[in-house]
Amino acid sequence: MDDPIIIAQTGWTTSDLLAKIETTDPQGPFDLVTLLIGVNNQYQGRDIDAYREEFGILLEMAIDFAGGDPTRVVVLSIPDWGVTPFAKDRDSDKIREQIDQFNIVNQAESLAADVIYVDITSISRKAALDTTLLAPDDLHPSGKMYAAWVDLIHPVILKILQPER
Repeated sequence: MDDPIIIAQTGWTTSDLLAKIETTDPQGPFDLVTLLIGVNNQYQGRDIDAYREEFGILLEMAIDFAGGDPTRVVVLSIPDWGVTPFAKDRDSDKIREQIDQFNIVNQAESLAADVIYVDITSISRKAALDTTLLAPDDLHPSGKMYAAWVDLIHPVILKILQPER
């Protein structure tokens, strides 16, 4: 297996990712494409309708990168940063509600495109009671949270990369 090509960076919105894909011009087809984007759209107070449009474009690109095969695309839900100590002076209920709305959009778009959708939001919300799931900045996921995400995603990825013969 070749090393993965990682395009997105922490802090990016859908607009940022679209711009970088345009300049990077990754050449597929790839056996697996993952997409997790939107937390910074919510954080920056961006419009959910613009998110829907840009996420849809990114999803189409992801399918194209997977050689047109939506069964090789995995979309991950947006984690909830509102449960973190970083958000202690913010309205965590509002953040939760907005994250849920963004996730409704990306899940609906994913299901319509027949890609695989994995909910990692529920794991991120466990950080409200377990701060070991957070990095030292009290905002981003720790290795422990990433490992929990991997445990959830691993069987999905195996099924894609090692289909029954």
